[in-house]
Amino acid sequence: MNILIEKIKEILLSVLPILLIVVVSGFTFVSFSGAEVIRFSLGSVLVITGLALFLIGVEIGITPIGRFLGTKLTRSGKLWKLAVFSVLLSFLVSIAEPDLHILAGQAESISGGMINRYLLVIVVSSGIGLLFSIGMIRIVKNIPIAFLMIILYTIVFGVAVFSSPEFLSIAFDASGATTGALAVPVILALSLGASALKKDRKASEKDSFGLVGISSVGPILAVLIIGIILRPVQAAGDSPAATLSEKSILSPFFSTISTVAVETFVSLFPITLIFVVLSRFGKDITPRIRRRALKGVLYSYIGLTLFLTGVHAGFMDVGKKIGQASASSNTLLPLYFTAFILGFVTVLAEPAVHVLTSDIEQVTGGFVRKKAVFAALSIGVALAVFFSAVRITVPSVRLWHFLLPGFIISLALTLFVPKMFVGMAFDAGGVASGPMTATFILAFTSGAAEAIEGANPLADGFGMIAMVAMMPIITIQILGALFKIKTRKGGIQNVS
Repeated sequence: MNILIEKIKEILLSVLPILLIVVVSGFTFVSFSGAEVIRFSLGSVLVITGLALFLIGVEIGITPIGRFLGTKLTRSGKLWKLAVFSVLLSFLVSIAEPDLHILAGQAESISGGMINRYLLVIVVSSGIGLLFSIGMIRIVKNIPIAFLMIILYTIVFGVAVFSSPEFLSIAFDASGATTGALAVPVILALSLGASALKKDRKASEKDSFGLVGISSVGPILAVLIIGIILRPVQAAGDSPAATLSEKSILSPFFSTISTVAVETFVSLFPITLIFVVLSRFGKDITPRIRRRALKGVLYSYIGLTLFLTGVHAGFMDVGKKIGQASASSNTLLPLYFTAFILGFVTVLAEPAVHVLTSDIEQVTGGFVRKKAVFAALSIGVALAVFFSAVRITVPSVRLWHFLLPGFIISLALTLFVPKMFVGMAFDAGGVASGPMTATFILAFTSGAAEAIEGANPLADGFGMIAMVAMMPIITIQILGALFKIKTRKGGIQNVS
């Protein structure tokens, strides 16, 4: 109970800025209904409590299970076994990721059924499975991550030339949605488990990060290839950030929690089952440790269910209304300012961000502090949402106008910054675009697009997640460059 209270205090500090923005908005330029206020208040309680339980569960359950499985995979000694089991495991984790199902449903709605949601889920999961296995092989074979990322993104932009514009946004958004609240802790733990087997401590630190970033390239390639095959016509459908407008105040919570509870169970079941089976062979895991890990899985299940329910049922309507109101002003300054501030603070409430920053601080022995990573992430996401608002208000600006130069800068930086920060940066791009971004921020940008004359809420809705996934890659690598300068001045070689 003491641990839960401490976690709630920590999460409350992260979520408080969002609450303050909503309160200030309500007293200045937004008129919220009583039902929206009650839903947002209840959603806030669920978000804070759920995130605290989830992080406790990750700490005592998901992370130990992932490290155990990562160690098992790399100890096999057979490269083909590592590849096959990596594909299978990551496919099972990805195919039930709640964020991916949300995105797939939006894509099906927007395309008028041209893009089948189940086909998209399978394609994206297959892509992440294939690239995950390549990432695991990279750890074993000591392949430089900068070299691999340059090759992968060269292929991505080469394929993007032939893909349809509709699929470009979906492809990059799928990359962010796949690495959600559940997949990230598992992938990070598997990476830490595999890299921990290395005798060289420096090599182990460098290879502890980057697996999320490598894996997230898979969905981009897979969806772009499907885009070349399908070549859909101009899509039209419902807004991707459809609001919950039921008459009953609590009905959105009841309808959402039942769906989320099933999806979260399906998400956690495969990896839990594999752990239970493998842990009974050998002496790696004692019954006491097994029971503690399974208790952690239960905490994660309850926490993630509460968190996602609070976000979907309590936050979406409010986010959309703030977007509409800020874009309805005589000047665009309120929209740009609100976009930047929302991006800056919302990332602090993403579950996977807390997991990544804790792992970074632990692996580096406290040399890279959580606060520094949080600051770099917040700046990156703030700029991403700001640029997304610019894209909404200026019709001639396209998504690739940001993505192409952005990734060129990202890949160029990999040649100069410490290798450990390269892995961190590409992992950060995946974790920043979690459920809070996919709902609250997406609702905000969709609402803004509806209020801006000439903007398309559907076309401009997709692509925002891609921006959020890209900008932290740049800002985290800039943080790495600053650390490199700092260590050279101090005569330290920790991040070289």
